[in-house]
Amino acid sequence: MTIPVKMDGRATLAQIKVEMQEKIAHLDSAPGLATILVGQDPGSQMYVNMKHRDCAEIGIESIRIDLPEESTTEDVLAQVRKLNDDPKCSGFIVQLPLPRHIDTRAVLEAIDPVKDVDGLHPVNIGRLANEIPAPVACTPMGIVELGRRYGVQWEGANVCLVGRGTTVGKPLAILLTSRSINSTVDACHSATKNLAEHTRRADIIIAAAGVAHMITPDMVRPGAAVFDVGVSRVIDPETGESVMAGDVDPAVFDLAGWYSPNPGGVGPMTRAMLLTNVVDAHVSYLPK
Repeated sequence: MTIPVKMDGRATLAQIKVEMQEKIAHLDSAPGLATILVGQDPGSQMYVNMKHRDCAEIGIESIRIDLPEESTTEDVLAQVRKLNDDPKCSGFIVQLPLPRHIDTRAVLEAIDPVKDVDGLHPVNIGRLANEIPAPVACTPMGIVELGRRYGVQWEGANVCLVGRGTTVGKPLAILLTSRSINSTVDACHSATKNLAEHTRRADIIIAAAGVAHMITPDMVRPGAAVFDVGVSRVIDPETGESVMAGDVDPAVFDLAGWYSPNPGGVGPMTRAMLLTNVVDAHVSYLPK
């Protein structure tokens, strides 16, 4: 019986940081990442803090804009326009979710696509679909890169993708069918009939639906690569406390050929690809 390979996102993030640090050392100027954070959401604050810490570790300059909860859509748009024009900002992100009273679509569409290091601007999704070079969504690219570094073969693989969200499922389906990756994608969602029929014939399963432990051992072909991407909260029956859970039942990992744990798998790779996108965006601005 083959021993399952754990795809360690934290260790891979550390490797990519070293690679980016070496790349930055050969540049004439340092890249700059900016963030816009509205409100005091603890999760969003934690994510932004981690991103700036990552930047400090490898030599990327940080620009941090924190706005109060009561900020208006126009307040946020004013900061977006400012960063679009700031030569010290190679790329930036608007931390989501924004407060409900802010027009999220208007804010995201106002970002200059070349500075969209999240890779989620409609222009960049369109470029991805047409295989035109542009920033690629961080989590989808992180999934592909994590698999590559652990020997998962994407070319010609049958991939069952569960979930059609705007940050993972939709851009990932486009990315995987690009000529540079050449996977065959079975894109499943909440209306898919008999999901297990789709997952059992897959070489690679990517669970990104946000439904706790929805992928169970009977749904997985032994030896398949399994990426656990979705996150939800459940009540621990022993403690009665709310805890985070992935989309994959941990029992699946015993029969998989490769698996990404959750947490510690795809999450760190999202941060890694953000750093890569910032450096790539900066290089694209340098005088030729």
